[in-house]
Amino acid sequence: SSDVCSSDLVMQGDFYTAGKYGEEGLQMFDQSKAVDERPTYVVFNGSVGALVGDKAITARIARARGVVRMQPRTRERLLAGDTPKGDVFATVRIAGIQGGKRTAELIPLCHPLMLNKVSVDIKPDDTLPGLRVTATARVTGKTGVEMEALTAVSVAALTVYDMVKAADKSMRIG
Repeated sequence: SSDVCSSDLVMQGDFYTAGKYGEEGLQMFDQSKAVDERPTYVVFNGSVGALVGDKAITARIARARGVVRMQPRTRERLLAGDTPKGDVFATVRIAGIQGGKRTAELIPLCHPLMLNKVSVDIKPDDTLPGLRVTATARVTGKTGVEMEALTAVSVAALTVYDMVKAADKSMRIG
Protein backbone atom coordinates (compact mmCIF):
# COMPACT_ATOMS: atom_id res chain seq x y z
CA SER A 1 0.00 0.00 0.00
CA SER A 2 1.17 3.54 -0.53
CA ASP A 3 1.05 6.02 2.32
CA VAL A 4 0.40 9.73 1.98
CA CYS A 5 2.46 11.80 4.35
CA SER A 6 3.55 15.40 4.79
CA SER A 7 7.27 14.71 4.82
CA ASP A 8 9.55 14.49 1.80
CA LEU A 9 11.94 12.01 3.39
CA VAL A 10 10.94 9.17 5.69
CA MET A 11 13.08 6.72 7.64
CA GLN A 12 11.62 3.23 7.26
CA GLY A 13 13.55 0.29 8.64
CA ASP A 14 17.17 0.40 7.59
CA PHE A 15 16.84 2.76 4.64
CA TYR A 16 15.48 6.11 3.55
CA THR A 17 12.94 6.43 0.80
CA ALA A 18 11.39 9.37 -0.94
CA GLY A 19 8.02 9.64 -2.60
CA LYS A 20 6.57 11.37 -5.62
CA TYR A 21 4.12 14.25 -5.45
CA GLY A 22 0.77 13.65 -7.07
CA GLU A 23 -2.60 15.33 -6.95
CA GLU A 24 -3.17 13.91 -3.47
CA GLY A 25 0.25 14.86 -2.05
CA LEU A 26 3.40 12.84 -1.46
CA GLN A 27 3.02 9.17 -2.40
CA MET A 28 5.39 6.81 -0.64
CA PHE A 29 6.89 3.84 -2.46
CA ASP A 30 5.50 0.43 -1.56
CA GLN A 31 7.98 -1.10 0.90
CA SER A 32 6.47 -4.58 0.59
CA LYS A 33 7.97 -5.01 -2.89
CA ALA A 34 11.07 -7.09 -3.40
CA VAL A 35 14.35 -5.19 -3.21
CA ASP A 36 14.94 -5.42 -6.96
CA GLU A 37 11.52 -3.83 -7.61
CA ARG A 38 12.24 -0.76 -5.46
CA PRO A 39 13.66 2.50 -6.84
CA THR A 40 17.36 2.30 -7.67
CA TYR A 41 18.32 5.17 -5.37
CA VAL A 42 17.30 3.38 -2.18
CA VAL A 43 20.61 2.74 -0.45
CA PHE A 44 20.75 0.19 2.36
CA ASN A 45 22.87 0.65 5.48
CA GLY A 46 26.43 -0.51 4.94
CA SER A 47 26.50 0.16 1.22
CA VAL A 48 27.11 3.27 -0.82
CA GLY A 49 25.82 3.95 -4.29
CA ALA A 50 24.45 6.65 -6.51
CA LEU A 51 22.36 5.04 -9.19
CA VAL A 52 19.83 6.66 -11.46
CA GLY A 53 19.33 3.64 -13.68
CA ASP A 54 17.29 3.52 -16.84
CA LYS A 55 14.51 5.80 -15.69
CA ALA A 56 12.55 7.82 -18.20
CA ILE A 57 13.24 11.53 -18.57
CA THR A 58 10.19 13.26 -17.10
CA ALA A 59 9.22 16.58 -15.57
CA ARG A 60 9.68 16.34 -11.82
CA ILE A 61 8.71 18.68 -8.99
CA ALA A 62 9.33 18.61 -5.25
CA ARG A 63 8.13 20.91 -2.48
CA ALA A 64 9.53 21.18 1.02
CA ARG A 65 8.12 23.25 3.85
CA GLY A 66 9.62 24.61 7.03
CA VAL A 67 8.82 27.10 9.75
CA VAL A 68 10.85 29.58 11.75
CA ARG A 69 9.21 30.31 15.09
CA MET A 70 10.13 33.54 16.83
CA GLN A 71 8.98 35.97 19.48
CA PRO A 72 6.03 38.16 18.38
CA ARG A 73 8.16 41.30 18.74
CA THR A 74 10.85 39.80 16.48
CA ARG A 75 8.25 39.01 13.83
CA GLU A 76 6.91 42.58 14.04
CA ARG A 77 10.42 44.01 13.56
CA LEU A 78 11.08 41.69 10.65
CA LEU A 79 7.82 42.67 8.91
CA ALA A 80 8.53 46.36 9.51
CA GLY A 81 11.98 46.02 7.92
CA ASP A 82 13.62 46.94 11.23
CA THR A 83 16.53 44.46 11.07
CA PRO A 84 20.24 45.29 11.20
CA LYS A 85 21.26 43.11 8.22
CA GLY A 86 18.87 44.55 5.64
CA ASP A 87 16.05 43.04 3.57
CA VAL A 88 15.48 39.65 5.18
CA PHE A 89 12.90 38.40 2.67
CA ALA A 90 15.01 39.11 -0.45
CA THR A 91 18.13 37.63 1.16
CA VAL A 92 16.28 34.52 2.33
CA ARG A 93 14.86 33.89 -1.16
CA ILE A 94 18.30 34.25 -2.77
CA ALA A 95 19.94 32.02 -0.13
CA GLY A 96 17.30 29.30 -0.56
CA ILE A 97 17.59 29.35 -4.33
CA GLN A 98 21.40 29.19 -4.09
CA GLY A 99 21.14 26.33 -1.59
CA GLY A 100 18.87 24.35 -3.89
CA LYS A 101 21.17 24.90 -6.85
CA ARG A 102 24.24 23.78 -4.87
CA THR A 103 22.76 20.67 -3.28
CA ALA A 104 25.11 18.26 -5.05
CA GLU A 105 28.09 20.09 -3.50
CA LEU A 106 26.65 19.67 0.00
CA ILE A 107 25.10 16.18 0.03
CA PRO A 108 27.40 13.22 -0.71
CA LEU A 109 26.33 11.12 -3.73
CA CYS A 110 23.58 13.57 -4.66
CA HIS A 111 23.46 13.95 -8.45
CA PRO A 112 24.11 17.44 -9.85
CA LEU A 113 20.97 18.48 -11.71
CA MET A 114 20.25 21.08 -14.37
CA LEU A 115 17.31 22.57 -12.49
CA ASN A 116 14.54 24.23 -14.45
CA LYS A 117 13.54 26.32 -11.45
CA VAL A 118 13.97 26.75 -7.72
CA SER A 119 11.64 29.11 -5.90
CA VAL A 120 11.27 30.09 -2.26
CA ASP A 121 8.05 31.49 -0.81
CA ILE A 122 7.94 33.11 2.65
CA LYS A 123 4.70 33.83 4.45
CA PRO A 124 4.30 35.43 7.87
CA ASP A 125 2.10 33.38 10.21
CA ASP A 126 0.60 34.92 13.35
CA THR A 127 -0.26 31.50 14.77
CA LEU A 128 3.39 30.40 15.10
CA PRO A 129 4.35 33.29 15.49
CA GLY A 130 6.95 33.38 12.76
CA LEU A 131 7.40 32.52 9.10
CA ARG A 132 6.38 29.62 6.90
CA VAL A 133 8.94 28.85 4.19
CA THR A 134 8.17 26.73 1.11
CA ALA A 135 10.74 25.74 -1.51
CA THR A 136 9.81 24.26 -4.87
CA ALA A 137 12.33 22.65 -7.22
CA ARG A 138 11.66 21.56 -10.81
CA VAL A 139 13.71 19.54 -13.26
CA THR A 140 13.25 17.56 -16.44
CA GLY A 141 15.41 14.51 -15.96
CA LYS A 142 15.83 10.95 -14.71
CA THR A 143 16.00 11.64 -11.00
CA GLY A 144 13.88 13.50 -8.47
CA VAL A 145 14.50 16.92 -6.97
CA GLU A 146 13.42 16.31 -3.37
CA MET A 147 16.95 16.90 -2.04
CA GLU A 148 17.13 20.25 -3.82
CA ALA A 149 13.79 21.35 -2.34
CA LEU A 150 14.78 20.14 1.14
CA THR A 151 18.16 21.90 0.92
CA ALA A 152 16.57 25.11 -0.37
CA VAL A 153 14.07 25.30 2.49
CA SER A 154 16.77 24.43 5.06
CA VAL A 155 19.17 27.12 3.81
CA ALA A 156 16.33 29.66 3.64
CA ALA A 157 15.29 28.95 7.25
CA LEU A 158 18.90 29.10 8.45
CA THR A 159 19.28 32.45 6.70
CA VAL A 160 16.25 33.84 8.55
CA TYR A 161 17.89 32.76 11.79
CA ASP A 162 21.25 34.28 10.83
CA MET A 163 19.76 37.61 9.82
CA VAL A 164 17.56 38.04 12.91
CA LYS A 165 19.50 36.20 15.65
CA ALA A 166 20.75 39.43 17.22
CA ALA A 167 17.11 40.28 18.04
CA ASP A 168 15.97 36.79 19.07
CA LYS A 169 18.25 33.89 19.96
CA SER A 170 15.21 31.80 20.98
CA MET A 171 14.06 31.23 17.37
CA ARG A 172 13.32 27.63 16.42
CA ILE A 173 13.47 26.03 12.97
CA GLY A 174 11.09 23.20 12.21
